[in-house]
Amino acid sequence: MNISKKDINALNAELSISLAPQDYESKVDLAIKKVQKQASMPGFRPGKVPVGLIKKQYGKSILVDEVNKILNDALYNYINENKIEILGNPMPKTDNTIDFENQKEWTFNYELGLSPQFDIKLDNSQTFTYNTVKIDDALVDKYLVDVKRNYGKPSNPEVAEAKDVLYIDIVELDAENNIVAGGIFKSTSIGIDRLKNEVAKSKLIGAKKEDKIILNANELYDSAIDKSVSLGIDKTVAETFNSNLQLTVRNIARMEEAELNQELFDKLYGEGKINSVEEFRAKIKDELALMFTQDTDRKFIETVEKTLVEKLNITLPDEFLKRWLMAVNEKPITQEQLEAEYPAYARSMQWKLIENKIIKDNNITVTLDEAKEEAARFVRSQFARYGQSPDDQEVAKIVDGILAKEKEAQNIFENLYSKKVLDLLKNTCKLETKEVSYNEFFGINE
Repeated sequence: MNISKKDINALNAELSISLAPQDYESKVDLAIKKVQKQASMPGFRPGKVPVGLIKKQYGKSILVDEVNKILNDALYNYINENKIEILGNPMPKTDNTIDFENQKEWTFNYELGLSPQFDIKLDNSQTFTYNTVKIDDALVDKYLVDVKRNYGKPSNPEVAEAKDVLYIDIVELDAENNIVAGGIFKSTSIGIDRLKNEVAKSKLIGAKKEDKIILNANELYDSAIDKSVSLGIDKTVAETFNSNLQLTVRNIARMEEAELNQELFDKLYGEGKINSVEEFRAKIKDELALMFTQDTDRKFIETVEKTLVEKLNITLPDEFLKRWLMAVNEKPITQEQLEAEYPAYARSMQWKLIENKIIKDNNITVTLDEAKEEAARFVRSQFARYGQSPDDQEVAKIVDGILAKEKEAQNIFENLYSKKVLDLLKNTCKLETKEVSYNEFFGINE
């Protein structure tokens, strides 16, 4: 076997692998004998089919399979041994002319997309903005509304208000507002505050049990999909359905807001842990600050990514990567789709290269024990969502199962590497911390 590498430029290269009979014949013979042991043909006992017949029927496919295995091993062994940093995977050249029927020696040519070389300096001369959410009284008040609603008590008032839910029977009416025989009949519920049509809201607010209210379907529903789901009709019918509907109120449900009192404080944090509204608000401020930590770090990484990608402006082997993406995409993709989506892919690739460079230059590592701890935290958090607390043995068993799956294990290791890169950036670079409002932080127009 002979392998040679030819550099086209700094970002592209070609590998050529030449195979002669001595490189593959012994492996092909072993594969044929393996097939012979398992083969079954009329007139022969299982495992006793003559080698000649096996070669005649399966010889070419066995040859191709074994050659592909040899090529795959040779390719990646050469790349690893020579420490060639590539992007994507080696791509067979389209001008390869291989005749397995008549040739005994072949040369296979592959394209390589090479990883670009660049340097990155991280120290306190590099400044990044670090936005945090301002936890003010207005934000605490907004959070308290949800708390009081979530821990409130259900009731069934006599008269509907703006935030109530109505349980109703809906029937279809004709042009004279008579019930259509065999028409739509549906029992459902409607949250008044979820309605966008003000006419519908005004007619439902103040409704009482057994009231009958007439609304047009287009007043009650915003889209054909809403009509289809709620009324149980086909979407194509819903597109043009605009009949009046009679709504009969069967029940009214309301969630009475919880009071900010000791009973609520004890329910949320344990008996005697919080003893006043002031302490409760202070506790919520701490919780909100902790809750926004992940968002703050995510925004910070987005800022770093944008800054470094633009600053370093790393050149990629674009044409190679486009051909590779076309080849490996699970679903067929047009050239137009590729050109439209490639810039986002290239940006993601540039950041990944920068992140990997930071990891390599700073000798960042992730151990198996760290991966197990991270997986255990994830497992416990999932159980906690359902109010459960598994023992250490149960957690360890689940963790082993997670790490035994290549894709899940890879995600855990990648997340840990990203966390360590985040910590390095925060501890090495200069951060300009800026406190901004909730709406400004999340880009919400007031």
